[in-house]
Amino acid sequence: MAKLDVKAFGLACGILWAAVMLILGIINIFCGWGSELSKMMASLYIGYKPTILGSLIGAAWGFADAGIGGVALAWLYNKLAKA
Repeated sequence: MAKLDVKAFGLACGILWAAVMLILGIINIFCGWGSELSKMMASLYIGYKPTILGSLIGAAWGFADAGIGGVALAWLYNKLAKA
């Protein structure tokens, strides 16, 4: 069974989710789309709001959050794949 590279998977998850948070904020600024999702994410990520700075803060939180989650998921997968 193939093993996942824990660091690479965590980094990939972090980068992807950071991009989602950044794009969500920017789309909300210019188009008004995703305002309800932005409000929900603002309740999870301190400082996240539909502004340029808020979007960058959300991207940083998203990178850390999904990066840690990705590392944990890859580690757990590798442990269970051995069984």
